[in-house]
Amino acid sequence: MNEERGRGGRPRSEQARTAVLQAVDDLLLEVGYAAMTMKGIAERAGVGRQTVYRWWSTKAEILFEASVADAEEELAIGPAGAPLDDLTAYLEALVRFLAHSPAGAAYRALLAAAQQDSAVAELLASKDVLGDSARGVVERVVRQEAASIPVDLATALLIGPPFFWILSGRDPSGLAARELAEAFMDGLHARKAR
Repeated sequence: MNEERGRGGRPRSEQARTAVLQAVDDLLLEVGYAAMTMKGIAERAGVGRQTVYRWWSTKAEILFEASVADAEEELAIGPAGAPLDDLTAYLEALVRFLAHSPAGAAYRALLAAAQQDSAVAELLASKDVLGDSARGVVERVVRQEAASIPVDLATALLIGPPFFWILSGRDPSGLAARELAEAFMDGLHARKAR
């Protein structure tokens, strides 16, 4: 059994951890973030509440851990070759994550909660899930295109349109990843021509 240390002194069972992370994903989809409780998570995972509280203080922490792990996997895009292809592949993954993935649903729920709860906002600020995932793709494209734009600004310009579209409740099928990638490249080229 794979074990790691939690916040307390006892080793944390990977099996129990996985059960809790799966439980929080399931409950989010079944009852929503507001109705989810630490007790319900523990019951769904088949572990004691003390086990859950030993490792996490809040349901937001559990949901964030689950979302981050899944996002890192779902948004990992290797080089496809051409910058436009890399950007398109990343944007397709981003739209899938934000609009259709349980991990994306968790991330959206946390973003909503962060508007009213400063502890959740602080938790989200501790790791830039979307920015970190896009940064590798953006760095490759900026380097290949010899664009003079800060990577963080370029990352925000890439992520911003689909993020706004989906979080404002618009139909994700209205997003064309290739067109977004082309608009991003046009912006880089226009900036380079200045």
